[in-house]
Amino acid sequence: MSDTQSQPALPDRLSGNPRSRFHVAEFFEHDIGIRLNGKERFDVEEYCISEGWVKIPSPKALDRFGQPMLITLKGTVEAFIK
Repeated sequence: MSDTQSQPALPDRLSGNPRSRFHVAEFFEHDIGIRLNGKERFDVEEYCISEGWVKIPSPKALDRFGQPMLITLKGTVEAFIK
């Protein structure tokens, strides 16, 4: 019966980094999926639906704090709760 719970509407912009001002912990209680240009991505760190971009971590490059540098990919972004 927990499947019938109303799920929250996802925001236009959301970040997985707790240090970001766009990080909202309540949304990460649910399993969130992101599609970029119709293909589901599993490595998205941050997204913005209205501006049409997602940020994914770079495989090798690190910033001065030791965090992976983020690469911006543009296209049609869809966010959904699985």
